[in-house]
Amino acid sequence: MPVSENNLINNDFLKSLGFPCIEIHETFSHFDFSKPGRRVLLIGPMGSGKTEFSARVWRDAAIAQKKGEKVKQITSTGIIDRRKVFFVRSQIDNSRFENYPEDALPFRSGYIRCGKNIAKITDSFDLEKVIEANPTVGTYIIDEASFFDERLAYVVKNYSLQKGIMFIFPTLILNFRRDIFNSTARLMLDMATDVIPITAYCEHQQCMRDAFYTYRYYSVDNQECPALYFDPLIIVGGDSEKNSSSSPNYASRCDEHHFLPGKEYTFFDLKPLGEAAAKGDVKGLKMEVGLLKDDIYKSKLYKNLKKSYQGDENEQIFLNSVKPAFIAEKALMYLFAEQNLLQEELLVKLVDELNLNKEYMKGVLADNKRSVSFEQPFLF
Repeated sequence: MPVSENNLINNDFLKSLGFPCIEIHETFSHFDFSKPGRRVLLIGPMGSGKTEFSARVWRDAAIAQKKGEKVKQITSTGIIDRRKVFFVRSQIDNSRFENYPEDALPFRSGYIRCGKNIAKITDSFDLEKVIEANPTVGTYIIDEASFFDERLAYVVKNYSLQKGIMFIFPTLILNFRRDIFNSTARLMLDMATDVIPITAYCEHQQCMRDAFYTYRYYSVDNQECPALYFDPLIIVGGDSEKNSSSSPNYASRCDEHHFLPGKEYTFFDLKPLGEAAAKGDVKGLKMEVGLLKDDIYKSKLYKNLKKSYQGDENEQIFLNSVKPAFIAEKALMYLFAEQNLLQEELLVKLVDELNLNKEYMKGVLADNKRSVSFEQPFLF
């Protein structure tokens, strides 16, 4: 990292006093509640400490609220006071934090209790109700805002401009594929006034680099099995480590150790098969999905992985990606829910003919806001 001009000046000054040269870093400050209308993104991979940062904001607010009238004047806009903090979570997080108190703001090393100043919401309309019900609250911490609808970005911007409310978003901007999480995340980047990036150590056992990415993997027979590129965008589950073929684990990883097999296959094979099926030629897709279910080592997916990673030092880890369950189901859900290539009728027909797991698909599709009734009768 290049030495800044200020550090060169500081080092010259220290040398003139007979002290050794040291690297001087920016002060780690208490949170600033004085500026109205800020929209602060806390971005980083899972496990980087975004929610713990939010807990620190909460504690700073508690200290600031004990200050006198002059402080209140600089932290307030009208009746709202930015020292009053409210924490907002998604209803989708219920299963992640089931072992914590109902009013907890949990993070990996503990939690703080928010009392009445915490709510679970499902969408931006619920957020508006929370804000209107708490007219003096001046700071809202909205956890994992990328899970909400796009309208949230505009709701937040209007309240911040009109009332001076500050919003803080500890959230993923990149998904496990290292893509922008969704259109909500893109809009939040557009409307943010401040972005605070937070990194973590790479959680690979042999690495200490900065990790910028969230890595999704399954643990099957205690083997690391990277999630394939077309794994569902959202899979709801707890934060505890799991040895499961169907429930993933997450880790923060650097470039070198963020494994993402199947991307080339998705665009070379899977998506073209979906496009052909959308035009009426279903045979190729049905054959490939059937192999993914019953004989994956003969599938185009496995052949692509063998060709792509043969001789790579991590070849076995990449090949382990075919060991988790429901790969056939995931391939169809990707084409249906994300690529919009399959009509619901065709999806249901393929699921029936290939005897795929409907319960698993219903749960995942619902979490990704694409509910399907597999019992619905269709005429073919």
